[in-house]
Amino acid sequence: MTMTTTSSASPQPQAEVKLRLGTRESPLAMAQAVETRARLCAAHGWPETAIELVPVKASGDKVLDRPLAEIGGKALWTKELDQWLAEGRIDASVHSAKDVETIRPEQFAFAAVLPRADRRDVLVGAPSIAAIPQGAIVGTSAPRRAAQLLNLRPDCKVVMFRGNVATRLGKLEAGEADVTFLAAAGLQRLGEEHIGTPLDSQEWIPAAAQGAIVIEACPEREETFAAISAIDDTKTRCELMAERALLAHLGGNCHSPVAAECHWSDGQLNMKATLFSPDGAERVDASSEFNDADATALFNLASDLLARASANIAQHFVLTE
Repeated sequence: MTMTTTSSASPQPQAEVKLRLGTRESPLAMAQAVETRARLCAAHGWPETAIELVPVKASGDKVLDRPLAEIGGKALWTKELDQWLAEGRIDASVHSAKDVETIRPEQFAFAAVLPRADRRDVLVGAPSIAAIPQGAIVGTSAPRRAAQLLNLRPDCKVVMFRGNVATRLGKLEAGEADVTFLAAAGLQRLGEEHIGTPLDSQEWIPAAAQGAIVIEACPEREETFAAISAIDDTKTRCELMAERALLAHLGGNCHSPVAAECHWSDGQLNMKATLFSPDGAERVDASSEFNDADATALFNLASDLLARASANIAQHFVLTE
């Protein structure tokens, strides 16, 4: 009897893990990490398996029944990832830029800022601010969104809404509020761009840094930092750093209702910003056009805003050089 033998192909060796990207566990945070991985692999010709995604449960995702400002502010989105990055358990952290505190630990820096997505807010539950029913309940935990809404529609009532996109949409569906706000960029990254109505950023100014993803790493780990820097988008970085500089000069915190948006226009940066009183009754607006190398323009803008702000607004900010 003739024996036949078959040979199976040798398994291909697993690609070496070159980077470990830390991220929060939420679906949106994971989508942002996947986008970052795809851009890095494309830039360096790496297989997907060369980058490990490391999910970390953030404190901000654990406590959802109180406003963020009452339980530690934006640091609740970053502190666990900061610890892992400092200890070398991950090589970089992927963040929504608007969730990153203005003042950061000195050992970290933004190795890359990804091209900015849609920076607008989306209104869910009504086709426009004007079309929100009289006396409607509006769900949001963001002081900026609450104050901006009450400035335009003082008849509405604001209730706290926290949680990821699915959680907030579920609360809306359950009737806990009539309308709510979400970030257009987040919906797009989740494949849910059909939800809601984007609000014109000329009339409804978004949050500073909204729509941008940052990858934070340790500059002293030079090889890693350089590899991530390959996907940096210079124009978005300039916009983002200008918006963050304005926030730093205003000395605001999670309680401070401020809207700011910077964009390129004819080779210059154009910044518009608005400060509100928390109840939305008062506001002060300003804008400035400047060269991205102008270090004083944003301090001057912050100074102008606070000089014209009422006491009800100014008490929530501290001018800082």
